[in-house]
Amino acid sequence: MTDKNKLAISILIIEDDPVLNHQLKQLLEQQNFTVTQSFNGEEGLLSAVSGQFDLILLDVSLPERNGYSVLSILRQSRQTPVIILTAHGAEEERIIGFKNGADDYLPKPFNFTELVLRIEAILRRAGIIDHSQQEDSVLQHEGLKLDRKKQRVYFHEHDVQLTPIQFKLLWTLTQHANHLLSKPQLYRLVMERDFSRYDRSLDMHMSRVRRKLMDVGMPVDRLQTVHGTGYMLL
Repeated sequence: MTDKNKLAISILIIEDDPVLNHQLKQLLEQQNFTVTQSFNGEEGLLSAVSGQFDLILLDVSLPERNGYSVLSILRQSRQTPVIILTAHGAEEERIIGFKNGADDYLPKPFNFTELVLRIEAILRRAGIIDHSQQEDSVLQHEGLKLDRKKQRVYFHEHDVQLTPIQFKLLWTLTQHANHLLSKPQLYRLVMERDFSRYDRSLDMHMSRVRRKLMDVGMPVDRLQTVHGTGYMLL
């Protein structure tokens, strides 16, 4: 599939909660996605098989036809990427969703930043968007300058030497400056593997990035650790 920019990316939301459905539509449109809404399973299935969508957000508990049935029938004719939205902690729903062909799942209530990250990751894997389109080659934030092509970091013109994985970690935090990123999010985006509470490699990389930035004058509180949750760049 050819690469697209976000304005050309079409997302179908199949969610019966009108408040959540409209919130998702508004937030995704603010991210420059094109959004179509459905509020029950039958309507959603008809839209999914008759329209041309790049990704579908699919609730499990829908009136008229549940999300599993929608997904199972959809997979007979379409391979459109699907993220299922499940009740919090519903492990069985997640397993059934994957068996029926879901690409990812997100338990409710969810963080919108995480949803967008999941969407972008799936669209990259599907070849709908690529790294160069999604990201600028240079990021700047409060004295920090990151050059992705050269893999160079500067703080107020002071050169900061980072390893590739450290650069990727700082780049990701800078992309989402002033927003908390959880450890599971960072493991998927930076380490490219699932989070394990026994794995301390992310903490180790973060400690080294923080130390190198402090050495060139960045205040220690600019890289915030939210204990038990994740990290945030201010």
